[in-house]
Amino acid sequence: MTMLRSWLFTILFVAWSIFASVVQVPCLITRRGALGGIRMWARGVLLLARITVGITFRAEGKENIPKGPCIIAAMHQSSFETYKLFLEVDDPVFVLKRELIFIPVIGWYILRAGLVPINRNAGAGAMRRMLRAADAAIARGAQILIFPEGTRTGPGEQQPYKPGVVALYNHCKVPLVPMALNSGYVWGKTRVRKVPGQIVFKYLPPIEEGLGKKALLAKLREQLEHAAATLPR
Repeated sequence: MTMLRSWLFTILFVAWSIFASVVQVPCLITRRGALGGIRMWARGVLLLARITVGITFRAEGKENIPKGPCIIAAMHQSSFETYKLFLEVDDPVFVLKRELIFIPVIGWYILRAGLVPINRNAGAGAMRRMLRAADAAIARGAQILIFPEGTRTGPGEQQPYKPGVVALYNHCKVPLVPMALNSGYVWGKTRVRKVPGQIVFKYLPPIEEGLGKKALLAKLREQLEHAAATLPR
């Protein structure tokens, strides 16, 4: 039954994604319109997940997200958080891999919504472009969202943190909020199979300014892993 429900969700997810992306093309006229289109699509995805698979959600510690610009450094265990985070903050600006902009139609929304695609092989040039985009986002009061490991990483696994989170922390001078989660137990990293359960986002107090690279990365990892260990499995 679990696999049947999972396949039903997958089929409906694909159908909804095609429908929503095509029907909402007029939203691409403005950045806010594109963001609104993404949010409408994300709401539909989460509704399908709740109805077909029995996946629910709750957030803890949202009071730790400051008003105005900040950086949210989130764990990344599944695609769920890339959908839900669009609905969690006022003006989300994701730092994401460049390959996503080549997805037909979806790539238009990514670019028009002001998200920040990064070519991981472009070195210092990519970093400079990311920081320029971050400056523009911070200037309008947006919240920058980054996955420090740069890729989906299952519960209990570890990937080295990419330099982007350190560069943003040093350059932007805004609060850095760690966010732990447990989505890998319910949604999974890449699998079709999904199981009923509750996904939890846990926002932690901002990390203080002025830390060096090693101290920042060590503290970020320690806080994320400790918080994740307290969440349901």
